[in-house]
Amino acid sequence: MSFIAWIVLGLVAGFIASKIVNNSGEGFFLDIVLGVIGAVVGGYLFQTFGMAGVSGVNLYSILVAVVGAIVLVGEHKSTLSFVFGVLAVIAATSNVVGGFLITDRMLKMFKSSRPTKP
Repeated sequence: MSFIAWIVLGLVAGFIASKIVNNSGEGFFLDIVLGVIGAVVGGYLFQTFGMAGVSGVNLYSILVAVVGAIVLVGEHKSTLSFVFGVLAVIAATSNVVGGFLITDRMLKMFKSSRPTKP
């Protein structure tokens, strides 16, 4: 995506996320920063769950960026941000545990079954 597209996506997603969580916009520049960082976080979360991340300035990419921005802006009062945060922790934990299990399985595959001679 081009630089202008990231700015437009960030502005729209940041404004929507701040309206959902705080019932007010955060300001022009802060909404852009919030939306762009939210797009990166949301893209990572969506890819963790097996879906596509940000792919351009379209409705799906705005949804991904809004979800990521809600996770960033989420206050302790917001149930939606708490749910997204819990899902992110669960996804990260399953990623770490799955990586350990796969690594352990691969190490066992290369381990020799013959006894070693002293």
